[in-house]
Parts: sequence; C-alpha cells; structure tokens
Amino acid sequence: MQEKQLEQMKNGQGFIAALDQSGGSTPKALAAYGVSENEYSNEDEMFDLVHQMRTRIITDPAFNSEQILGAILFEQTMDREIEGKYTGDYLTEEKGIVPFLKVDKGLAELVNGVQKMKPIHDLDETLERANKRNIFGTKMRSVIKEANEEGIKEVVNQQFEIGKKIIKAGLVPIIEPEVDIHSADKEQSEEILKQEIKKHLDQLNENELVMLKLSIPTNANHYKELIDHPQVVRVVALSGGYSREEANAKLKNNEGLIASFSRALSEDLNVSQTDEEFHATLKEAVDSIYDASVNKK
Repeated sequence: MQEKQLEQMKNGQGFIAALDQSGGSTPKALAAYGVSENEYSNEDEMFDLVHQMRTRIITDPAFNSEQILGAILFEQTMDREIEGKYTGDYLTEEKGIVPFLKVDKGLAELVNGVQKMKPIHDLDETLERANKRNIFGTKMRSVIKEANEEGIKEVVNQQFEIGKKIIKAGLVPIIEPEVDIHSADKEQSEEILKQEIKKHLDQLNENELVMLKLSIPTNANHYKELIDHPQVVRVVALSGGYSREEANAKLKNNEGLIASFSRALSEDLNVSQTDEEFHATLKEAVDSIYDASVNKK
C-alpha cells in the first residue's frame, strides 16, 4: 500500500471519478456519449471505443488532482495504455490521481430483496495483476432493493469476506452495498445496512482498512458514524440514477461524504464535441461535483 496515496485518499479534498462501466453497461455508456451500437460490430471494437472515451476524459486538463482524488477503472482499462503507460501508472505519474479497480463480475439474481455479487472466480489472479499495475484499491458492488434484514446481512457478509482477501493482497477495498434509490423502504434499508456494516468494521484489526461506497442517504448525515470509524479510509457516494444536479444537492447535506459519480460525471459529454467543448463540459461537471463534495451546507 502506498502511504502517500493512503494519505491522499484519507485527507485530500475532492472526489473519486468512476470510469468502470463493464461489458454489460458499456453499450449504454457509449450511447450516452453519442456512439450507437451500429458503430461497432463486436466486443473488441466496443472496448476500443470506450477506451478512447475514457482516454479523452483522463487526459483532459479538467481531470486534475486538485479536484479528483481517485479514479475507478474497469479491468480492460487497467490493462490498456494511455500515452504509452498503463492506465494506473498514467493516473499516478502524470495526474497524481489514485487508481482503483472494479473487481466484481456483476450481480446475481434477486433473492431476499437483494442482489449479491456473482462469484469472483479469478480474484487472486486479478489482485496479483492489479498489484503489478500499481493499483491502490478495488471496488465491488451489490444492490439492496428491499429492507430485508436477512438479505442485507448476506450482502454485507459477502462484501467483507471478499474485502478481507483484498486487504491481504495489500489493496484497499471499496465496499459498495448500493441501496436502490427507488426502493419503497430505502430509509429502513439504510438503517439495517448501517448497523450491519458497523458490526463488521468493529471486528477489523487496526491495520485492516476499507472504504465504503453508499447511496446518498434519505436522512442527512445518516452515515456519519461510519465516516468517523477508525477502520474507514473514506466514505464516498454513488449517484445511483439521480441527475448530477440532484445528486450534488443531496450530497451537500452530508458532512464528510464525497462523490464517486459515474454517469453523473459524464452525462453531458459527447463524441462529436470539439476539444474545447468537451473540456468546458467536463470542467463544469468536475467543478460542480467537487463543490458538492467539499462545500457542505
């Protein structure tokens, strides 16, 4: 673990950019960027196009370490290069931004009101590669759709079980049990979730550190106890389907919570924009998300 990067993640001012759309969500991300499915004929071409999009974002001057602390990458992005360097090295060396890797393989079917992660069969090999690529931490996502105590407990158990393997490999896991923002009992789910996460945090050793990525809570500062926990490096928020404007407004009400937005970061970017237009659009997004992360009401 890089002590300098740990310090940056723990105490730096800014937010985390999520650039980790995987195979399943890439067509949607490309479509939002103005690239239709008839512009590529296979998966390789699709991933080439999305890497071009991510390269354009990462190399833009608006993507800077003064406002962006870290960036979450898809596995293919980690294994590809930007300007002759592996993406993680480019982020670290050229941008001063901490690289993370999405390690989950997607969601399992809905059971007990939740979707746990599918098995990650190649986790050890992926973590070994992540270390070679100088990745600082990982991210893995589950989804909670109902305030089902048993289901939420299973989600958190799975997250921390895998999280401990990631810690043993020398990386910092971002644990992401997302509560669906459209859930009818979102508030109750958040209460159960907080208690379950706290149980696991309290059992961690002093040198076992995690990050949390959570939906912006219904009640402001609901997760303050987790933010202040000694085993938590940082708690970040996903946009979860809110527009950037809405997500920013909600985020501002939560002290110590910073953004880790994906779609809300890139929602106005388009392949047909000139470099000047692209830069201005990205800068506006970065400025507003940074403001919501550091300037609280």
